[in-house]
Amino acid sequence: MTDIEIASACEMHTIKDIARKAGISKEFLEHYGKYKAKIELTALEQSTHIGELILVTAITPTPTGEGKTTVSIGLSLGLNRLGKKSIVALREPSLGPVFGLKGGATGGGHSQVLPMEDINLHFTGDIHAISSANNLIAAMIDNHLHQGNALNIDTTQIFFKRCMDMNDRALRDVSVGKGGKLNGPEREEKFQISVATEIMAILCLSQSLFELKSRVGRIIFATNLSGEPLYVDDLNASGAVALLLKEAIKPNLVQTTENTPAIIHGGPFANIAHGCNSILATKMAMAYSDYAVTEAGFGSDLGAEKFFDIKCQQMGISPSVVVLVATLRAIHFHGSDNLGEMSHESLIKGFENVRRHIENLKQFDIPIVVALNKFETDTEEHLMLIEKLIRECSVEFSLSTGYKDGGDGCIDLAKKVVKLADMKKRCSFLYSAKSSDLKAKIEIIAHNVYKAAKVEYSELALKKLEIFQKWGYLELPICIAKSQKSFSGVDSEHCCAKDFTMTARDVSLSAGAGFVVVFMGKIIDMPGLPKTPAACGMDVNNGGVISGLS
Repeated sequence: MTDIEIASACEMHTIKDIARKAGISKEFLEHYGKYKAKIELTALEQSTHIGELILVTAITPTPTGEGKTTVSIGLSLGLNRLGKKSIVALREPSLGPVFGLKGGATGGGHSQVLPMEDINLHFTGDIHAISSANNLIAAMIDNHLHQGNALNIDTTQIFFKRCMDMNDRALRDVSVGKGGKLNGPEREEKFQISVATEIMAILCLSQSLFELKSRVGRIIFATNLSGEPLYVDDLNASGAVALLLKEAIKPNLVQTTENTPAIIHGGPFANIAHGCNSILATKMAMAYSDYAVTEAGFGSDLGAEKFFDIKCQQMGISPSVVVLVATLRAIHFHGSDNLGEMSHESLIKGFENVRRHIENLKQFDIPIVVALNKFETDTEEHLMLIEKLIRECSVEFSLSTGYKDGGDGCIDLAKKVVKLADMKKRCSFLYSAKSSDLKAKIEIIAHNVYKAAKVEYSELALKKLEIFQKWGYLELPICIAKSQKSFSGVDSEHCCAKDFTMTARDVSLSAGAGFVVVFMGKIIDMPGLPKTPAACGMDVNNGGVISGLS
């Protein structure tokens, strides 16, 4: 059966029943039909409980897929099967990848969140609200220019971009204001995908509507003709933006294929932004469960590092256990130039990628368990080889069959997570965000996570870092933007390059979100569609039954 067929065959419970299982009072629910609801933020104030936080991450992504979301959901199901109270907290899928190359992002097989069609498509409208809020600011910038430019905006130094939640390479570089004076000033403009916007990052890092509004007001959208920063508050736009986001800031409650609670909220990419679901969703899951399971985007080098050094430093909360997801197919890919026949040699070579991720995660001082996501084609001989190599790294090992077996396939993983969580370890960080040396923080990540020998900076990057220092933005964490396909950022180096040079070609300041983005290599914040988009295989019949969504 396909993912959508399995999801359609599940008997769903009403969202009121799911909330009751979680212990969330019905007075805190805003219903979006029978199976979805927003959770009022006051629900956090009513709970003094703080459950254990479990982070799920993965090795370097490959075209074969690793199944990180599937394992996250399966682990939560397994914990519930053990009689523990667990809620999984995940990111919302972006329409760009859904209709592009990746497809849906709601797990797979018997470890999915439901209703998968709704979650993968418009859901509760959060990303649409983010797009509208972002584009309101963009419209107010151009309107301000048209109405006389009282702020003396330097039109060559407007940093704020328009956005849409779809892959559309034609919008990467455009001209606006064409057609004469009545259409506003003509200038060059860029679009980015909605999940890469600073508004998305702000939504995910804010813990109240008041904080969200304050952060939006601190966004630097341009400089004036004297080179001084201009803020969204200067446009008197932050109140209207907060108005558009007053519902979107509330986490979304749904259910799994085994009718356990799931919270889905926020969705920044990890190769461009910080790659985690919202702080509010994570805290809500911790407040109403004994074990909150969440994930960080892409591999541990991009997603988990930002989870610790950006999200955890802001939350003041530490995960108790890290689960590192791998598959035999992905390990083989890292040890071979093609996806041909798997061998001991390709697995041993490719395991260096797993080893590197384990070494990186050990720097955060949290217990680790490697979950090998098992496929039916995997041989016992190859599984035993990888288990032996994992145990030699002095971390726990578990075989996961959550895709095929749901919670039953992750009971061993759940038992090991419970055992490790009992150690009550607190995480360390690679650096203090309050350190006032931006270059030092960049280089700590480059050396300790990516194993670069040195970091070089373009003239543009150095100039901007000097400007950020002049403006007083030194005590911020670093958000590395780079290709997710390798440690080095070179897509063809898909195993474990080391002693190379990383080049910071550009940097940008997300003053509202509260981090500095460093672009290592070429990274695009408006993806394009592949030759055959996933959309080509999707359809809906007269009865509303969807096909081709996975």
